[in-house]
Amino acid sequence: MEAAIIIVFVVGYLAITLEHNIKIDKLIPALVMMAISWALISLGIDAFPQWFDSANHGLVDGFAALDHENKMHLMEETLLHHLGKTAEILVFLLGAMTIVEIIDYFDGFSTIKGFIKTKKKTKILWIFAFLAFILSAIIDNLTATIVLISILQKIVKDRSVRLWFAGLIIIAANAGGAWSPIGDVTTTMLWIGDKVSTGHLIGYLLLPSFVCMAVPTLIASFLPAFKGNLEIEESDNDKPKSKFSSTMLFLGLSAIVSVPIFKVITHLPPYVGMMLALGVVAVFAEVYSNSKFSLTEVNSAESDAHAHHSPVHHSLSKIELPSILFFLGILMAVAALESLGILFGFANTLKETTPMLGTELDPQGVSDLVVLLLGIGSAVIDNVPLVAASLGMFSEPMDDVLWHFIAYSAGTGGSMLIIGSAAGVVAMGMEKIDFFWYLKKIAWLALLGFLAGALVFFFTRTLF
Repeated sequence: MEAAIIIVFVVGYLAITLEHNIKIDKLIPALVMMAISWALISLGIDAFPQWFDSANHGLVDGFAALDHENKMHLMEETLLHHLGKTAEILVFLLGAMTIVEIIDYFDGFSTIKGFIKTKKKTKILWIFAFLAFILSAIIDNLTATIVLISILQKIVKDRSVRLWFAGLIIIAANAGGAWSPIGDVTTTMLWIGDKVSTGHLIGYLLLPSFVCMAVPTLIASFLPAFKGNLEIEESDNDKPKSKFSSTMLFLGLSAIVSVPIFKVITHLPPYVGMMLALGVVAVFAEVYSNSKFSLTEVNSAESDAHAHHSPVHHSLSKIELPSILFFLGILMAVAALESLGILFGFANTLKETTPMLGTELDPQGVSDLVVLLLGIGSAVIDNVPLVAASLGMFSEPMDDVLWHFIAYSAGTGGSMLIIGSAAGVVAMGMEKIDFFWYLKKIAWLALLGFLAGALVFFFTRTLF
């Protein structure tokens, strides 16, 4: 039965990886393999020799000797545990996505365009790189990429030049998302899973992530594509559509940034702070839009009449539910493998057979090479299941160097291929970037940045 579950996972994983080839949205195989995996576990529960207790990060003693009823009860408890942990991530993401959409409702991101006063390509490149690096740490790398490429399309008219800018934005956005607990889905998973703390994450990864962004940007500054000046046309259409644009931009970003602070003060799960942040932003949004709509009157006739005028309802209708369902499917599918102890056993095999790189800093001998390969692998396949698997594979304590290196590698490694990160995929769609063009022009820059940042991480981890 274990073999059947592994086959289901591998087939589903391939379907996710080949999403663009088979023309099937990746959320479909993710949900299917999740459901089939747990169904097979339920049907074959008596045949499994071991069971992994995720709450205690160890195998259940005497599992094979338990009767069928106790095994089923244990399975239900485990399933509920994983669903709860997954729901924490999904609710957190829903809140963050809604705040970003509320900012966009008031055209808040148009304020950023006002920062760009120069016409020199190299200066504009550095401005966009820094904006991507900072914005992605606040509103996540996917959203930062969408915002900046939208602005880029208004500034850079020559598509051949714009593709180069887009490629460097992808690298910078992924680098910026790695050092922030709210900057990338995988980093958020590690943060919510109590594997990394905000202070240590920033301390370990800020410098490596900056180097990962700066090295490719510096090299690109000397390339022919970024020589000379741009012709920037001023247009009335580029002006903010709302007088509250700047206010909502800074209010929304401040609300999101306050979430880690809320967690440190209250010790409550991050999604609680995100819901508070959403509530505060929603109040101002409703006031500014002069809407009488109430969040609690969803089914009333008045609420239906005002729904299309409400910035909150409008924003909720714009968030990417397919992404939320994909995360649900993939995280629960990986949880199935974890529960059977498959990932636990695989991790022990890796620890015993893979050599260390550099100085052995952790007592359990976890290999740097494994994490580097995870980073490179995240360029080929989705980094979410890779990090989800690592959560089940390793049992190192909170803020161990392993978790921070995983956050860096999974967050930045995806830049090496256009399909390797959510930021790359959305840029690919917005600018119709060719896979092989990116592989030829941008991938080597991303690789150099990834390796340079990894070397810096080997230094920064000695400081804690």
